[in-house]
Amino acid sequence: MRFSQLLPPLAEDFDWTAPAYRWVKRAYLGTELGRLEPVHAFASVDIDRLLYVERQKNLLLANTEAFVKGLPANNVLLTGARGTGKSSLIRGCASRFFDQGLRLIEVGKEDLRDLFEIVEALRSRSERFILYCDDLSFELGESGYKALKAALDGSVATGGSRILVYATSNRRHLMPEPASDNLTSKLDENGDLHPGEVLEEKLSLAERFGLWLSFYPFTQAEYLQVLDRAFEVYPVPEAVRTSEELRLEALQWAIERGGRSGRVAMQFAKLVSAREALKG
Repeated sequence: MRFSQLLPPLAEDFDWTAPAYRWVKRAYLGTELGRLEPVHAFASVDIDRLLYVERQKNLLLANTEAFVKGLPANNVLLTGARGTGKSSLIRGCASRFFDQGLRLIEVGKEDLRDLFEIVEALRSRSERFILYCDDLSFELGESGYKALKAALDGSVATGGSRILVYATSNRRHLMPEPASDNLTSKLDENGDLHPGEVLEEKLSLAERFGLWLSFYPFTQAEYLQVLDRAFEVYPVPEAVRTSEELRLEALQWAIERGGRSGRVAMQFAKLVSAREALKG
């Protein structure tokens, strides 16, 4: 093995043509170092095909367009029900604005303590970058929480106007919120309720995201409409697709999966499409 293979690649050899990147840790000579790795097989999304998230879609597109044009833009927190399009919207924005110099960098929660190192790796680049944190939440005492908070305080350190953070989470405030947190809340002399120090600390992270987008479970009618769209991707004979039996099966599938969402609809469409193909 060549000695050079034991070292991280040189900066001048790095591939900046990929639509997305991932921050990963690799061992070099017994030391673990973080580095960007290109993601050429990027799961792009046609953002126009996402249903029942029009308000969220329009706000995120407007914020991202302002960002790529060098205008003021906010870090974004997308919260709410599972499978309703949070991650798809972010990937759709990355696809929409790729030709305008936008790149996506996926950063795992455990690697948030490397944020300043990531920013340093991007210092000389002219592109604009979204640091993408998927399914983000913290437990008390996790180091990534304070690193992210500090980074957002400084607009991601020295990244200036070229780096934003887009994060998805099932928790609106990113932290666990036991009832005991409310015990330290108190009323002032005017009767206004003020959160205690513990609760205030937890709320302070989410408040550093300038734009909050909330997502909600689909109604039954919305779920079935999204299922029809899913069958355009995973074809099923029309007689089967429109049958009452299949609709009832789709609703039962959603109940078993714990909720109606776009993800659940896509998973059911895959199941039925494969089942019908095997019959033939």
